[in-house]
Amino acid sequence: MTEEKATERRPGLTDIDLTGYDQIEVLGAREHNLKNIDVTIPRNKLVVVTGISGSGKSSLAFDTIYAEGQRRYMESFSAYARSFIGDMERPDVDKINGLSPVISIEQKTTSKNPRSTVGTTTEIYDFLRLLYARAGEAFSYVTGRKMERQSQDQIIDTILEQYAGQKLTLLAPIIKGRKGHYRELFVQIAKTGYTKVRVDGVVQDIAPKMQLDRYKIHDIEIVIDRLVPKVEDRYRLSQSIQTALKQGKGAMQMLDGAGTLVYFSQNLMDPESGISYDEPSPNSFSFNSPYGACPVCNGLGVIEEITQESVIPDKSLSISRGAIAPLGEYRELWIFKEIEAILKKYKLNLTTPVAKFPEDLLHALMYGTEDEATVPSKKDTGRADAREDYYSFKFEGIVNFLKRQQENSTDKIQEWLKDFMVVKTCPECDGARLKKESLYFKIDQKNISELARMDISELTTWFDGVESRLSNRQNVIAKEILKEIRKRIGFLLDIGLDYLTLDRALRTLSGGEAQRIRLATQIGTQLVGVLYIMDEPSIGLHQRDNVKLIDSLKNLRDLGNTVLVVEHDKDMMLESDFILDIGPGAGRHGGQVVNQGTPDEFLNNQYVGAAGSSTTADYLSGRRNIDVPTERRKGNGKFLIIKNATGHNLKNVTLKLPLGRMVTITGVSGSGKSSLIHETLFPVLNRHFYKSKREPLPFKTVEGLEYLDKVIEVDQSPIGRTPRSNPATYTGMFSEIRTLFAELPEAKIRGYKPGRFSFNVKGGRCEDCEGAGMKKIEMEFLPDVHVMCETCKGKRFNRETLEVRFKGKSIADVLDMTVEQGLDFFASQPKILRKVSTLNDVGLGYITLGQHATTLSGGEAQRVKLAEELSKKDTGKTMYILDEPTTGLHFQDIAHLLDVLNKLADKGNTVLIIEHNLDVIKVSDHLIDLGPEGGNKGGYIIAEGTPEKVAEVKGSYTGKFLKMELGG
Repeated sequence: MTEEKATERRPGLTDIDLTGYDQIEVLGAREHNLKNIDVTIPRNKLVVVTGISGSGKSSLAFDTIYAEGQRRYMESFSAYARSFIGDMERPDVDKINGLSPVISIEQKTTSKNPRSTVGTTTEIYDFLRLLYARAGEAFSYVTGRKMERQSQDQIIDTILEQYAGQKLTLLAPIIKGRKGHYRELFVQIAKTGYTKVRVDGVVQDIAPKMQLDRYKIHDIEIVIDRLVPKVEDRYRLSQSIQTALKQGKGAMQMLDGAGTLVYFSQNLMDPESGISYDEPSPNSFSFNSPYGACPVCNGLGVIEEITQESVIPDKSLSISRGAIAPLGEYRELWIFKEIEAILKKYKLNLTTPVAKFPEDLLHALMYGTEDEATVPSKKDTGRADAREDYYSFKFEGIVNFLKRQQENSTDKIQEWLKDFMVVKTCPECDGARLKKESLYFKIDQKNISELARMDISELTTWFDGVESRLSNRQNVIAKEILKEIRKRIGFLLDIGLDYLTLDRALRTLSGGEAQRIRLATQIGTQLVGVLYIMDEPSIGLHQRDNVKLIDSLKNLRDLGNTVLVVEHDKDMMLESDFILDIGPGAGRHGGQVVNQGTPDEFLNNQYVGAAGSSTTADYLSGRRNIDVPTERRKGNGKFLIIKNATGHNLKNVTLKLPLGRMVTITGVSGSGKSSLIHETLFPVLNRHFYKSKREPLPFKTVEGLEYLDKVIEVDQSPIGRTPRSNPATYTGMFSEIRTLFAELPEAKIRGYKPGRFSFNVKGGRCEDCEGAGMKKIEMEFLPDVHVMCETCKGKRFNRETLEVRFKGKSIADVLDMTVEQGLDFFASQPKILRKVSTLNDVGLGYITLGQHATTLSGGEAQRVKLAEELSKKDTGKTMYILDEPTTGLHFQDIAHLLDVLNKLADKGNTVLIIEHNLDVIKVSDHLIDLGPEGGNKGGYIIAEGTPEKVAEVKGSYTGKFLKMELGG
């Protein structure tokens, strides 16, 4: 076929597609800080939008292009439907031409639900459930024998062949292992015409007013018939068996001539023990369904338990000194008198250290005792002749008491009880999440939980050639299901997530991992003509796996889609079809196009009419660089050592951290970095310094804690979830500013206190908008409209408060200042200046002091937190832990960040960074590289030392890329 004909037959892949446009035109974009810009983006290409943090990348990609695409889709619904869904707000843009249906794949949508797993999100687990429900083989959890299904004819033939000539009793089981008196049941059975029942193994006549002990467990069967089976009496036998199966809901029992009980069932049944399973359905293998979930943990795999260790954390204390944490120190409470009475029996008292208590006494205190004890209690104590009386009691036990409180108490008490809860693997299902019966359905000797616990690469190996291990019947059923499973597993392998397991909770994944899982799902849908917008999909990805991600995005593009990626990754930019650089600065200094074009055009900075020089092009081309330090810090010679860490995939690792240096933890995705630092080291330090209840992953010993005095974790979570949070309130600067205003002569004359200058407190704020500055107008069929408050004109405060001025500026004017402006304004106020200066030092000079927290990016939020820590007076013995601080940061922002981190390390503090970015790795003083692979093949420390030393280690992927970066 000629190329022309191929193009005619596939018009979706020509330069001008079915929309009639060969490009997306954005005209007059003014959302947030965008300066009325016009942008042209080629369709069916891989396009990277880049620029320094806060320049307006996300405003263009998500708040303008995606928001408009989503709004147009919603407008296709009827007004009636939109009244239920709610409408989208129209972005501030004149016009967008050539817009396709839009799908956004962001990081922020990671589910916090413990029931969402990798398997459920990718739908692989859903297909596994279907496979086990239709092709799984059931085994008995009592005897291990394969379960059998028998039709009515098979049961008749079995009885005629094996039990001919014996006197048989046919029984229909109706109650199995349940308590109750069953008076009404016996009346009902008698009315149906049956005269005999077998109760707890004894056949007896149904007597008037017959009933059982309601507190004991019973088995009840109806005696359907008594007969000696003969071929000529087949009809009678058939009718009796039919009745027995109907009454027993598919199951029946039979007493043979020797009185042995034999079981039969139309459902799955163990002929030896008589247990039967319900007919399996996909829900039987779902931990989110009552039909499949473990009854103890409700399908979560873990339970919260109150343990002796959490109730008595320090056994060296006595009970009077507060050894029992929920009770605290001794007070005149009845429970202390009860405990004292129990201790007397052991010749101990409340001042005896708990460590000296015998084990049976500890058990009695925790879980109660059946023995009665007595407490003296005075009656008529106000009288001189008051007599002493004794009160007898059975002690309930502290743990039982707390459990009772947990079941029937207020939210406040529930919150308090969490301090004494320990999360443990469910003892019933051992973390498998499913009920016992579901775990005994197997395919090739594996149950569904065993497959869900394999990592993707292991699972791929298991599915390879699985047909040869299945029966012909199973192969016929499984053919299409296996095709779907293999396809989805293939997508996960393609994007470098081969180290994940299907039962891994989605909330434990990084933003980048969760985003790549959704990307794999989208590739699987095989849609054409869609505009995909992604937010830094390379987050958390090692340089080695970057190639796989870029190939996946190119596959998405080659299907006939436009892929728009907000990204800072060098490889991604150089491999793209088109780069768009927004800048030149951040915040008010950004919002313009400074460079655009193909990678070659971009590197040469050929864009005419740029708003300023493109720093991105300078860094990409090597005209600007982050320099490697000439000398590495030697540190203080001391070490923090964690020995024999074995959590998750860690292989008995000993972590030796040199203190007083900038240390970076590296390694491929899934190699165990987060397990070692976030789930082992940080909880150990947190528990030591702040008495945190969070349990670290297993390890043997820790040394060197005395060389540190605090630990600070700086992550990218928002500094606040409402517009009322802002950098000034988060850093504590706003309290100082309000105090300053309250000290002004005008404020003192009026009697204003600092609270007068808060927009969250009644008194000084505008009451019309309650200090929000905006009012929400609810619309019926249109999106809610936010309009400026007419009373305060967006100032948030009332007129009287705004009349108090410092250097001619009101409190509202101060909140509208940028950090840069604040430097001059507060030059004479050292307390405030220190906080403003640190915000400027971390490269946030462009944000306003009162900027809403919800409008800050992850990188900006992290730098606000860093600034807040920097503004404190440090001791030089602090450990700072940062997880991928370069997320969302441009090359120039990384240089700013490194300046800040270097300042912290120069003061003698230890800066510990988990990172993939080579610019950060190459300037570190010490590297610890985990690997060699992800998942089960990882969990070892394979290299440590200076970057130059790690670059020479042959088995290290980090070393390989680092060697190229260092010019090797």
